[in-house]
Amino acid sequence: MPELSVNLGKLKLENPTILASGILGTTKPLLLKIANSGAGAVTSKSISIEERKGHNSPIIAEFSSGLLNAVGYKNPGIDKAIEEFSGWSSKIPLIISIVGKDAEEFKILAKKINQINCTALEIVLSCPHTPGFGTLAGQNKPDITYEITKKVRENTSLPLIVKLSPNSPELSKTAKKAEQAGADIINMGNSAGPGMIIDIERKKPVLHFGFGGISGPAIKPLSIRCVYDIYKSVEIPIIGTGGITNGKDAIEILMAGASAVGIGTAVYYRGIDVFSKINSEISDWMKKHNYKSIDELVGAVHV
Repeated sequence: MPELSVNLGKLKLENPTILASGILGTTKPLLLKIANSGAGAVTSKSISIEERKGHNSPIIAEFSSGLLNAVGYKNPGIDKAIEEFSGWSSKIPLIISIVGKDAEEFKILAKKINQINCTALEIVLSCPHTPGFGTLAGQNKPDITYEITKKVRENTSLPLIVKLSPNSPELSKTAKKAEQAGADIINMGNSAGPGMIIDIERKKPVLHFGFGGISGPAIKPLSIRCVYDIYKSVEIPIIGTGGITNGKDAIEILMAGASAVGIGTAVYYRGIDVFSKINSEISDWMKKHNYKSIDELVGAVHV
């Protein structure tokens, strides 16, 4: 049988699939359910300092090749999140995702996360649809990425994942700045856009907020190219996220340079056991093509 385990620096995974933040990561029982469904690691919904109610409904809309979402970082705030996610008992790694408006907020969150028995910390600098956060706050710029990453690195010893946006105009430089500031892993990336869908009968946008992030198969070619570019500019591992729906998609982004694969919208299309399905598809393809380990696939297109 091919070896599916991967090492993301200090973060060890039994297989390369990771539940992306924002997908069923609202409670510990839900994350445990995902962990028991074949995921190599699970990521919480992104947590802010204060409780956020998020955008008004509708917050998700389907189109022909993906989803549009504008959730607006709905979450209970860091103190309630600590109560919820503390005492993680699964052997599957738990990644806690955080969002802040500036480096100081990220610093506060990083310190508080040390109270949770989690495996790694992810900082999200890439949301395309929430004012004051992510790309709408300029956090996809190299210097701001460096500032936030450095501040977090100074306040946690956990493996640090920096989640970047495919919309960054200087993506390779931004990834390098994150690495220089102390990131252990780059997560490329988040939903793209923002985009809009219009209800032509009502003559209004479908989403209440108006626009939202684009996810699903539509953005896979963008994700592949982004991982390909980042792989050439950093030495640290990459999680490839965006549009990965099946085993062949996963192999494609691994060959572009990812060492693990973030799974989000595919849960909507293929169910909660999508992780075990994708792992089986990866394994079957590797056996057919005489690959013995995931390491042999990582960055193969660059050889």
